[in-house]
Amino acid sequence: MKRFQDSKWYDYFNSFLSMQKKSGLYRSLKTIYSSQDVYVTLYGKRYLHFSSNNYLGLANHPRLKRLSSLVVKNWGTGSCASPLITGYNALYEALEKRLCSFKENDSAIIFPCGYSANVGVISSLVNQDDLILSDELNHASIIDGCRLSKAKLIVYPHKDIFFVEKVLKNRPVKGKVLVVTDAVFSMDGDIAPLRDLVRLCEEYEALLYVDDAHGTGVLGDKGKGTLKALGVYSKDVVQIGTFSKALGSIGGFVVARRVVVDYLINRCRSFIYSTALPPGVLAANKVAIDVVEKENKLRDKLKELGSYLKPKLSKLGLKVTGDVNHIMGLIIGNVKDTLALCDFLMKNGIYIPAIRPPSVPINTSRLRISLCALHTKEHLDFLVDTLTSFFRKGA
Repeated sequence: MKRFQDSKWYDYFNSFLSMQKKSGLYRSLKTIYSSQDVYVTLYGKRYLHFSSNNYLGLANHPRLKRLSSLVVKNWGTGSCASPLITGYNALYEALEKRLCSFKENDSAIIFPCGYSANVGVISSLVNQDDLILSDELNHASIIDGCRLSKAKLIVYPHKDIFFVEKVLKNRPVKGKVLVVTDAVFSMDGDIAPLRDLVRLCEEYEALLYVDDAHGTGVLGDKGKGTLKALGVYSKDVVQIGTFSKALGSIGGFVVARRVVVDYLINRCRSFIYSTALPPGVLAANKVAIDVVEKENKLRDKLKELGSYLKPKLSKLGLKVTGDVNHIMGLIIGNVKDTLALCDFLMKNGIYIPAIRPPSVPINTSRLRISLCALHTKEHLDFLVDTLTSFFRKGA
């Protein structure tokens, strides 16, 4: 009898993996044997780390760890149900209230992660009678949410306000219109034209959906995010964020007017059918907001480090992307050269995994350099010296 392992299914799996390896796009997991810090340990060797979204270093902050541990002792390790069953506890309610004051809006709702928030919320807000306008460089979770919605989708050229306005003027559907954008684009570190998007959405009665995962905690007064940094204030913007980056923990959230949140509680499948976050995480998330609002020195340090590093990277003769100081894309181009550079860095004690298609467009493979407020200028100098050595040798 023929083994199932010899079936067409396994031929398909092996063929796909073989193609990934030949093209340099094969991915595998690397085990980290340490906490997320400026140094990480992989298989017995310590590496200087420039790949984490732990922008303010809060993943190891003593207040977050202390309170999370205390709450686990009193509340246990899991919520064991969805929020609409028994998973919504007093810690959830307290965190949502804290989010409302932090993001200056009426209401909030919490998700297991930012991906589930984007996939669930976008596909809940619109349907086949509606239109989505989505920036071409939006995160994969936004793309997947748009596809699941079954709405008519128009992907607009990156940050092209004139294109957006032209579509809104002509309005090719009779239904609702949703404009979707990242606030800070994660692979390039550039900022969406949010002032113009707010203006256009108000003028043409479209709903603006902004994912501020990489701006929350870092940008704006008291770390309140990209909208705040740009002086944009509108409660009618549906704002998405995560606790998993500058806030150093895990979970996604939406802040919006009360009616929007009530709608999502009753409609959003990724909220209704997901187990609630555990108590220790909820506690860490709440205290992270407190720390972020008070720790201006961390944001100032991060900005200083970025201003120090960016001109040094530019001198290497490569394209360096980024409007913000905590994310920089060092564009290499083809996959082979990018992997060679990453291997060279690892041999010299620096860990920056290659960013390749489909995460970025073809021929734009890169190093995505993420800074942490706990880095020092000596760390940055070592990175620049190592990169210089690679390009000087033509490795």
